[in-house]
Amino acid sequence: MTDELSPRRRTIMGLVIREYIASGIPVGSRAILDRYELGVSPATIRNEMAALEELGFLTHPHTSAGRVPTEEGYRFFVEHLLGDMTLPSEERLLIRHQFGQARAEMDQWVKLAAAVLAHTVRNVALATAPKAVNSRIKRVELIEIRDGIVLLVLVTMEGSVKQQMLNLPLLQDDLHRVTNELNEQLTGRTAAEIRAQNPFLSPWAADVANILVPIMDRLDSRVSDIYREGLSHALAEPEFAEGDMIRRVVEIIEARPLLESIVAKTRESDGVQVIIGGEGRWRELSNVSLVLSRYGVDDDTTGVLGVLGPLRMPYGRTISAVRYVSTLMSELLREFYGQT
Repeated sequence: MTDELSPRRRTIMGLVIREYIASGIPVGSRAILDRYELGVSPATIRNEMAALEELGFLTHPHTSAGRVPTEEGYRFFVEHLLGDMTLPSEERLLIRHQFGQARAEMDQWVKLAAAVLAHTVRNVALATAPKAVNSRIKRVELIEIRDGIVLLVLVTMEGSVKQQMLNLPLLQDDLHRVTNELNEQLTGRTAAEIRAQNPFLSPWAADVANILVPIMDRLDSRVSDIYREGLSHALAEPEFAEGDMIRRVVEIIEARPLLESIVAKTRESDGVQVIIGGEGRWRELSNVSLVLSRYGVDDDTTGVLGVLGPLRMPYGRTISAVRYVSTLMSELLREFYGQT
């Protein structure tokens, strides 16, 4: 289908989409003629817009002769016509200054990232705190509660603390020995490494290690808190004026399983990712777009931030804002962990 897009059709489609994003009003051939010197006749522009509609890139509301982009049109625009954009230098300096004024605490940075993005692009912003892809053991404790009942305490390098009651018919001296063995053999290890280490542990230590593995797997699969800012901005958009669309946006930002799925997918990829209309993976995202980016220290400790808005989103500004704040958050995180 894209093979049928001649340079002229690409130009006209790009102009239609840019005009519609700016105004929210369906774009007719007359608007293109009046604003741009393309050196072609009105009939040619009408024919090209009709062809773009047949190809599925444009459509038109029943009440208007003008065209609006389809989801496929927006995708092609973002991937092939948008070009690279950056935030103005004065905005970048202001954003960097805001982070410089915040307390050097990770939660404060994450909340600020969401607030800055929401204000910059006037849409809903989302941000998650960074977390390790794979948790590592810092310390294990086995504490006797009463005969045969033991409290297992797991502390990870990332600061998580998990507790679980166990039935272990061991005396205190044996518990002390097993605790020492676990800490000597498993400190700094991930769940996958513990699985490989099990044959080298004594029977009781191996049993406890087998309990530690699913606890750490759950930690690794859990998404950290998701901060949300800017709902009022999104609801000011004309696309969200209807009750159904308002309800959909609220349902999306409150649907933790959905957001966790999207965040987990985003953490797997580099760079800014644009999800338009769910793209067949998330039917709940019909008629909305997400611009997301992973940030963090290499592939080890990462978070996700981004913007949720209508399909008629200022993609250039949104992508450049998400990219810049993501880069800034990565810099702060490397400093936080003492890396260069």
